[in-house]
Amino acid sequence: MNIWNRLTHTVVDIGKQTLTSAFKSSSSTTKKRQPRRVQPRQQTLPGPNQPACEYNLRQLGLPEFSYRPVRDATPDPGEVVWTWVPYEENDGRGKDRPVLVVAMYGPDHVVFAQTTSQDHDHDAQDEARWGRYWMDIGSGNWDAQHRPSEVRLNRLMITHINQIRRTGGQLDQAIFARVIAAIKHYLR
Repeated sequence: MNIWNRLTHTVVDIGKQTLTSAFKSSSSTTKKRQPRRVQPRQQTLPGPNQPACEYNLRQLGLPEFSYRPVRDATPDPGEVVWTWVPYEENDGRGKDRPVLVVAMYGPDHVVFAQTTSQDHDHDAQDEARWGRYWMDIGSGNWDAQHRPSEVRLNRLMITHINQIRRTGGQLDQAIFARVIAAIKHYLR
């Protein structure tokens, strides 16, 4: 029994010494090194041949919202245009749909909010539970059947202007102002 006690104490003492020396050497080298800072991944803006992606509010800041529709071939804030929009699952699927241009990001990128002809008034509580908020914007030339549309308020996307397929129409300025106020409310 005595031999087992001595052996146990010896093993414990060796373990303590090993841990103490390892701790001292790691703490002395830790003091010399600067802590490595992990930089957040910068959002890469989609290129001319890439699909739209989520607009990263933290990195890019709040867009400079403005109402500047011009009847020409280029997308402008206040216009409803068509582009491919990825589903939220971000699994490569999506669909070509009308979107409301809410801002430009530099000369080549469009910031937009997706629209839908589905009426979410009847399931607004369920949509809110899933973190989706919508606003009625009426009907316009962007929908061939002139169905009433809604715009998503809490999900902004960004795409290169080359990804815009066609211009569908323009939103009334007063409605646009209400949409922007609601977007700011939900994005804060």
